[in-house]
Amino acid sequence: MHSFKELSLLFTERFKENIIPTQEGQLYRAGDYFLQLGGKRVRPVICLMGNELFDDITADTWEAAIAIELFHNFTLIHDDIMDKASLRRGQLSLHEKFGSSTALLAGDILLVIAYDHLNRINTTHLKKIIQLFNRTAKQVCDGQQLDMEFESRDNVGMEEYLNMIEMKTSVLLASSLQMGSILGGASVGNQQHLYQFGKNLGIAFQVQDDYLDAFGNPEKFGKEPGGDIKANKKTFLLIRALATASSSQAKALRKLMTENSATKVKDVLSIFRASKVDEWAEELKEQYYQEAMKHLEAVAVMSKRKQPLKELAEFLIQRDH
Repeated sequence: MHSFKELSLLFTERFKENIIPTQEGQLYRAGDYFLQLGGKRVRPVICLMGNELFDDITADTWEAAIAIELFHNFTLIHDDIMDKASLRRGQLSLHEKFGSSTALLAGDILLVIAYDHLNRINTTHLKKIIQLFNRTAKQVCDGQQLDMEFESRDNVGMEEYLNMIEMKTSVLLASSLQMGSILGGASVGNQQHLYQFGKNLGIAFQVQDDYLDAFGNPEKFGKEPGGDIKANKKTFLLIRALATASSSQAKALRKLMTENSATKVKDVLSIFRASKVDEWAEELKEQYYQEAMKHLEAVAVMSKRKQPLKELAEFLIQRDH
């Protein structure tokens, strides 16, 4: 069994090997530029871990992992264009460096190349993998659309937000695990437990991310808190505060969401704390984390084989940056 760190290094080395044909022109150079920005590679590595729970990592699983990472980067490129983000991982976003049209096409190329890698998978599992990949891709797009629609809405319910997060963030994590387990020969029951593990872990991760953006230590988090507040983003914290705050606090919070004052972040955080949404977020994160671990425990393999996934889950949820 490999740790997440070990598999991440192995995947990164393999991912560098001529994924994008850079000699073919500007479009491919743009795609290569974006891939070289790096990232945590959580999704492809968790696919490899899902395979290794049941068997040695197969050649097919490496292809699936590469496809997953290419798809994830395709979504990031398009997200940056939609969000008008100027930076990605501390560097110029693709559309800022190459222009929106080239960035859009480069993202599309990554998706096409992802299918090239999927098509190298043995026909025994290919249909199941393609079906799962396509269903997940559709859900991620649906989630992104909802996220954009929420920006212009005054009221977003908790169930709506959870549904959006599940589709935009969690299902790719869950499906990556399931793809690995399919290629590792897992039973349908084990596949479903791993899917639920990934889905609940993804939601817990997003709760933690929302929390850190508001209450994170700047020295550890790497940036000043309150980015979501400044951008008036609908988050777990904001939705909970609007639902549980006193009428005067909720009115003040809605007014703050229409302003860009110098004290906006401080004033919103004050209402958040008064409404105890910081404590609630910690409890909600723990709820989804425990649900995830329940499903991991139910996977019918020896406990020691699950240890790398347990350590990864703890790292993702207990991180402070």
